[in-house]
Amino acid sequence: MRVAVVGAGFAGLAAAYDLARWGHRPVVFEASSEIGGLASGFRAPGWEWKAERFYHHVFTSDRAILDLTREIGASDLLIVRRPRTAYWCDEHPPHAFDCAGAVLRYPHLPLASRLRVGAAVALLRSRRDWRRLERTTADRWLRRAMGPRAYGALWQPLLAGKFGAHHRDVNMAWFWARIATRTPRLGYFAGGFQALAERLATHVRSAGGEIRLSAPVRAIRRADTSDAGAGASDRGTGASEVRSGGRLVVRAQQEERFDAVLATTSPSLLSRLAPELPSAYGGRLAKLDSLGAVVLALALDRAFLDETYWLNTPAGRFPFQVLVEHTNFVSPAHYGGQHLLYAGSYAEPSSALFAMSPDEALALVAPALREIRPDFDERWVRGAWLHREPYAQPIVRPNHSARVPPLATPLPGLFWASMSQVYPWDRGTSFAVTIGRRAAREIVDWLRVHERRLEIASETTPREWTPNRA
Repeated sequence: MRVAVVGAGFAGLAAAYDLARWGHRPVVFEASSEIGGLASGFRAPGWEWKAERFYHHVFTSDRAILDLTREIGASDLLIVRRPRTAYWCDEHPPHAFDCAGAVLRYPHLPLASRLRVGAAVALLRSRRDWRRLERTTADRWLRRAMGPRAYGALWQPLLAGKFGAHHRDVNMAWFWARIATRTPRLGYFAGGFQALAERLATHVRSAGGEIRLSAPVRAIRRADTSDAGAGASDRGTGASEVRSGGRLVVRAQQEERFDAVLATTSPSLLSRLAPELPSAYGGRLAKLDSLGAVVLALALDRAFLDETYWLNTPAGRFPFQVLVEHTNFVSPAHYGGQHLLYAGSYAEPSSALFAMSPDEALALVAPALREIRPDFDERWVRGAWLHREPYAQPIVRPNHSARVPPLATPLPGLFWASMSQVYPWDRGTSFAVTIGRRAAREIVDWLRVHERRLEIASETTPREWTPNRA
């Protein structure tokens, strides 16, 4: 069976990999010129490796992506280290914030508050069932469990920095998932996540799959008897058109039929691509709110954060929520000796941050960098890149599980797999792999039933009588 996969991020590539090795023929359509999705990379002159547009790492507990890495023979790419994660404290040096012991040693809270924080974290790490936790908000649960003082000093600024005005709405199951599974030891891939994506793409192609870059999909509709001539005015635009129902039709420069389609897009894009989805389902998609991400990547001629890899900053203190010095995790030698610093922010897609140029973003960020390091000079900057993505962080409110749509949409043959559905886990490459492989299994099961129905229909269709020549 032929399956169209919309999107060559890790969800789409993982799904195509399984579909191809199970004997089906996936065709992956990717709008950009690179595979990898949010984990795709870029390279400046003189760099040996690509760097991610949006900072990335894996945790040693991320079984899905680590298992897939071994499965495709890419373990030689994996680098595992324990970099330093810290929290910015006004008028104090950054404090390590990467394990329970570091929290207990936090010097700016009374011992009783620190012990209470440690007890709450231990309780969360020992808990296995998250269902009851999603009934309440993280703000309410943490304030009660840790006390207003500790919550206000540690967690509330981080939640507000990430979710802004929505931080009091985020449910506790989302917070639990971050505490219960994350590890201080982190992994990265030699050559960047782009190198892992390219290894995976090689396996997709060698198993009979196809990946088409710069091939944006324009529409998903049911096929009908007039589909051969439909959309003629769009010929030559380079856009693809997917039509579903009975069989599925994809048109790039020529029309092609598919038996199923997997979309790995944002909910709003799925609504636009598939206008034939029932209005009730479209309403469910509209309720899946999310924030965008804006990341300024700087190449510096020297280190900025000394040994710290990840520096969390409190909400409202700086024009970014996190500083990530990537070359405090892996050597700057892979980037021509330059030191890579990311300044990351989550924001509403309507924010002015999405309209800024790299120079404007640097002008906004530079004064804050001087507050953290007074000797910072913009002459240190050897390159600046501004990356933006309107769909980057789902907002998960209480009882979110009831809002998550299944992977199979009401349009027969159309499936959807996105970061909005990995709940209660947070978005990330490992959970993208998980949901992509899960979608592949559901598609295969659906195709098996669909194929049998076609066989039955063929067997029961009256055929024209022909004489027996024998």
